Amino acid sequence: MKKQVTKKLLVEVAKQLFATKGIENTTMNDIAESSEKGRRTLYEYFKSKEEIYYAVIESELDKLTEKHIEIVTQKITSQEKLIELINNHLGMIGETVKKNGNLETGIYRNFMMVEKVRKRFDSVELELFQNVLAEGKRNEEFDIDNIKLTANFWYYFIKGLEVPYVFGCIDQEYTKQYMNKLVNGALCFPVGQMRNTVK
Repeated sequence: MKKQVTKKLLVEVAKQLFATKGIENTTMNDIAESSEKGRRTLYEYFKSKEEIYYAVIESELDKLTEKHIEIVTQKITSQEKLIELINNHLGMIGETVKKNGNLETGIYRNFMMVEKVRKRFDSVELELFQNVLAEGKRNEEFDIDNIKLTANFWYYFIKGLEVPYVFGCIDQEYTKQYMNKLVNGALCFPVGQMRNTVK
């Protein structure tokens, strides 16, 4: 328990330093001094600054996953769940950028490093997308032939919007509103058709 608390402290301290000083300008010594744990303790948990950087990214992605799980367990329609998953994905990334500008700039500048860390997160999130789409098909909300293919399409479409969304190349509020139209138009049965065509 004590080790978990110490590790969490070191990650939080590193996150704050990366955000204020930038990743390149933060040293292992800076993290050790700011955490008041000393270099020896720091190296017991992390062998390098890169390892701490990965841990910081993972901690941010874990928050996003927790919120996603809350969404899929709500008593709302599958269409509403999917829209909330999409908006939460983009919104939380945007919020993190505002809180930790230097940190997130580093994340996107070192895209391949982030992709390495994101594998577990991507797998979990993609599974949640599949579950919501399958639920929507069972409830006769979605007109889907191939759930796995549809989930992959939507997931990587949203993932591709991250950078332009975060850096303001596309309007954030309009993007959220437009997602409702996209989901409804691409996945849902036309009004009045559902009962007549689905058995």
